[in-house]
Amino acid sequence: MMSEFTNKILNGDSLEILKKIPDKSFDLVFADPPYNMQIGETLKRPDNSQVKGVNDKWDQFKSFEHYDNFCNSWLTECKRVLKDSGSIWVIGSYHNIFRLGYHLQNLNYWLLNDVIWRKNNPMPNFRGTRFTNAHETLIWASKNKKSKYTFNYQSLKCLNDDLQMRSDWMFPICNGKERLKKDGKKIHSTQKPEALLHRIILATSNKNDFIFDPFLGTGTTAVVAKKLGRKYCGIERDKKYFKAANVRVNKTKVIEENYLDALENNKSKPRVPFGSLVELGILKPGTILFDPKKKFNAKVMVDGSIKHKESEGSIHKVAAKIMGTESYNGWTYWYCNINGSAVLIDNLRQKFISQKGI
Repeated sequence: MMSEFTNKILNGDSLEILKKIPDKSFDLVFADPPYNMQIGETLKRPDNSQVKGVNDKWDQFKSFEHYDNFCNSWLTECKRVLKDSGSIWVIGSYHNIFRLGYHLQNLNYWLLNDVIWRKNNPMPNFRGTRFTNAHETLIWASKNKKSKYTFNYQSLKCLNDDLQMRSDWMFPICNGKERLKKDGKKIHSTQKPEALLHRIILATSNKNDFIFDPFLGTGTTAVVAKKLGRKYCGIERDKKYFKAANVRVNKTKVIEENYLDALENNKSKPRVPFGSLVELGILKPGTILFDPKKKFNAKVMVDGSIKHKESEGSIHKVAAKIMGTESYNGWTYWYCNINGSAVLIDNLRQKFISQKGI
């Protein structure tokens, strides 16, 4: 039954189609719902030219109660179709993000982070009556408090020059060639940049996971999901947006398989003391360890320590002393001779893990 939703963009009312989707189908939901911006007058620049703001009919609601009922309905359905291990992202502005957070908590989603998308090219406040609105807010939540959600910490750290990824992100608004236009006019007033979805999907899903967007617009979520080797499903009511999204997704190519693997999280790897290799007999006392250039060597002692000339201690401490640093990862420094081949001792951990069944 899921074949009718897998790697498909569907044209129709989101709530009606959502009800047809089986329970626990998706690993990740990204939702960019109407913001209910309540723009009641024409906005103009100082030169009296009109500002092309968000005044589309799909963003207009009769009242806050009407908007709240709408949000509660789609968030309820999204929770139903989300796997127990899944998570959801919702994005909004100050007009609606607080209401969305309220509904998420009332529906017993578990809030994990709020993220500020800071725009480095925001639209100015032409009248000078308020601060320039230079950001949007995203809320990331798991299905419930006990969900074992995906978070690719190491990949995010690598993406950020080996620093922990913070909750304030800077991206430009969607413009240039990426911005879809027809006859010189923007097709969609709130098209999101692919870079934003790249980070979200990379951070909170894995290859072959199933990504869902209930308000697909011109297809950014589906495009990035496809590029990153994920399955996707999107719903869009507006026929103009739907057609543009279809064309865009069909042109999109999956990134070559060899480049889709992300870094494994350290937390997912069992922690194995070097001494355990000695205890198990994988490395015997007296084994000679050596560095990559075979310039330095050390002997393994019965207690899992190693000895190099006058230096003795852990594989990390001795490697650090040789390298002249405060700390060093001995697992990726030391090699040993196995059947005539130099083998990195880090690889021996896999043998330990398989023998112990952990």
